[in-house]
Amino acid sequence: MSDEGAPKAGVLFLVVGPSGAGKDTVIDGARAALSGDPTFVFPRRIVTRPEGRWEKHDSIDEAAFAEAETRGDFVLSWQAHGLRYGVPAFVSREIDSGKRVVVNTSRAIIPAARTRFSTVRVVLVTAPAEVLAARIATRGRDAGVPSRAQRAEALNEGLEADCTIVNDRTPEEAVARMVAYLMNV
Repeated sequence: MSDEGAPKAGVLFLVVGPSGAGKDTVIDGARAALSGDPTFVFPRRIVTRPEGRWEKHDSIDEAAFAEAETRGDFVLSWQAHGLRYGVPAFVSREIDSGKRVVVNTSRAIIPAARTRFSTVRVVLVTAPAEVLAARIATRGRDAGVPSRAQRAEALNEGLEADCTIVNDRTPEEAVARMVAYLMNV
């Protein structure tokens, strides 16, 4: 029996990294660069926090999130920093149809994603602690900035990423590295 007519399995790219690393900036740049390629999908995650200048997502309140999770509206969900996050369920259909899906997630969901999908690639976007601290402070989230940046370095050490992007230069350089990686998987 031949699989020639079956669509090739897609890829789920989990973009992870500490606060202030520039994950959304890199994802937005990759989305723009790959906008003409229909094999790429960049879903917005759902978060129980209003969208801000630094983070792109769809907002939902806590009660609506719980209802959506119960209905199965998320393919992956997690909690972090007192918030709830979800990746829309349509992502499964996109991957099943052979698409390459790129989403900003938490390191904590990597095992669940690898259990659910056959091809998962982890892209770590990071930066040196002093760069992270400066970016976090710029956002007005300065509570615990030094400890958050130092904790990020410790978490990155144990992470087995398929691609690591150190985002400490221009956004364009980080985006170019991300696009090159996405195009070659």
